[in-house]
Amino acid sequence: MIDICILGTCGMMPLPGRWLSCALVRNGSTLTLFDCGEGTQIPWKSLGWGFRQLGTICLSHMHADHVAGLPGVLFMVAHAGRTEPLHIYGPAGTSYIIEGLRRIAPELPYPIIIHEIKGYERFTLEGGLQATSAPAAHGIPCLAYRLDLARRPAFLAEKAKELGLPVQYWSKLQRGENIEYNGQDFHPAQVLGPPRRGISFAYITDTRPTNQLIELAQDVDLLLGESMYDTVDDLPLARTNAHMVSEETAGIAKAAGAHELVLTHFSPKIHDTRQAEKAARNVFPHTRAAKDGMVVTLDFPN
Repeated sequence: MIDICILGTCGMMPLPGRWLSCALVRNGSTLTLFDCGEGTQIPWKSLGWGFRQLGTICLSHMHADHVAGLPGVLFMVAHAGRTEPLHIYGPAGTSYIIEGLRRIAPELPYPIIIHEIKGYERFTLEGGLQATSAPAAHGIPCLAYRLDLARRPAFLAEKAKELGLPVQYWSKLQRGENIEYNGQDFHPAQVLGPPRRGISFAYITDTRPTNQLIELAQDVDLLLGESMYDTVDDLPLARTNAHMVSEETAGIAKAAGAHELVLTHFSPKIHDTRQAEKAARNVFPHTRAAKDGMVVTLDFPN
C-alpha cells in the first residue's frame, strides 16, 4: 500500500489557500517527495507525516516553482533528526541548482547524494519502490516519473504441507529464498502462486504530450498530471509555454490505460478547477481535480 498526498496544486506561484504543485508519497515509514516549490514544508507540516523519514526527492526540472522550497525542507528534515543520506534525483543541471540553494543551508547532519539522470532510467528507492524516469517536453531538461510497488506471489500453504515442510521454513520461501531440509533442496516456485499485479503511480507535469509519457504511464493505478490550462481555447498558450490543457493530460491517461487521473498544477488564473475536471472527463471519465492536502491511497487488489 502507498499513500500519496498532493501537498499543493498551483503552478508558477503560491496563492492564498493553494500551495505550489508537489506530492508526497508514503510507503510504510518511508517518504518520497516529488518537486519542492516555495513553502512546501508548510502544508507538509499540517499533514502530520513527519520529516525524518524523507529518503528521496525527485525533481521534475529546475524552474523555481519546483525547487525553491528545498532549503526549508532540508532544514525541517535536519530538525527532525535525520542522519541517514538523502537522495535527490533530477535532470541535467540539478547539482548546479542545489549547490546554489545549499548556500543558505550549508550545514546539515546528513549527506545529500545527487543523481542527475536523462530519462529511461530505473532506480530503487527506500522501502522497495522501483522508480522509472522518462524525458518530458518542457524546453529545458525535464523528467516525468513512475513508481511501482511489486506484490509477492501468494504463498500456497497446502503445497508446503504436501511437501512436508515445517512452518519455520515457510517465511524464507515466501521471501524468495531456497532452503534445504532433510537433505533436499526446496525452491520458492514449489510453494508460490503465479505473479500478481502490483500498484503504480505516475507523476507527469510541465510538458507537452509525448509518446514517451504514454509509455511511462502504461496501466498505472494513478496518474497525477498537470492541468496548467483548463480549456482548449488556451491551447496556443500551452504550446508556447510547453504545458498541457486538461484534455491533453486526459488523452495521455486514456492512451496509457491508466486507472485514474488526478489533475494538478493549475494556473494561478484558474480559481475554479471544476471546468478542467469536466473537460478532462469528456476524454477520460475517471478524472478528478486535486485539492491541496488530498490523500489518495493505492492498495493491492484483493
